[in-house]
Amino acid sequence: MQELLHSISQCTICKDHLPLGPRSVVIAHKNSKIIIIGQAPGTKVHASGIPWDDASGKQLRNWLDVSKEQFYNPENFAIMPMGFCYPGKGKSGDLPPRPECAPQWHQQLLKQMPHVELILLIGMYAQRYYLKSSAKKTLTETVDNFQAYLPMYLPLPHPSPRNRFWLTKNPWFQTEVLPILKTKVHSLIK
Repeated sequence: MQELLHSISQCTICKDHLPLGPRSVVIAHKNSKIIIIGQAPGTKVHASGIPWDDASGKQLRNWLDVSKEQFYNPENFAIMPMGFCYPGKGKSGDLPPRPECAPQWHQQLLKQMPHVELILLIGMYAQRYYLKSSAKKTLTETVDNFQAYLPMYLPLPHPSPRNRFWLTKNPWFQTEVLPILKTKVHSLIK
């Protein structure tokens, strides 16, 4: 695993498309129980090199009901975004994750984590990549049908503060999805 993580840290496959240059942000361990697959690091995470080191990460830890120590213990959580490097700024937020990362690295990482029992798919990019044709037309429909993807996958919206409107519009997420998410997470982590 360490050799693979080192190779990922040296990756330059899409360097010509990265405005801040390559800086892979990924955490994994051979004993990881849960994988978090989000989009790509933002500028704050690019600067710190620590995944989910921002307001979205704080919200995600609240959803999971875990401490920072539990969250950053790689035997609990592997953090493997769809794009490992900051993709740049778009018209309405960050650009989509670079398409090279997941095909290049995800399967190699997954093969080295045989104890994974839950994969959290955060956002449409992860959901479409992993759920393929079983993903619904919209993120809302996919998350609302989360039971269909268990026990291995659990689709979630992005925990960004910019998603406050979505959370307000979909109160069932707090009452139906989060309790199951917390229960599953607590049954798997140390």
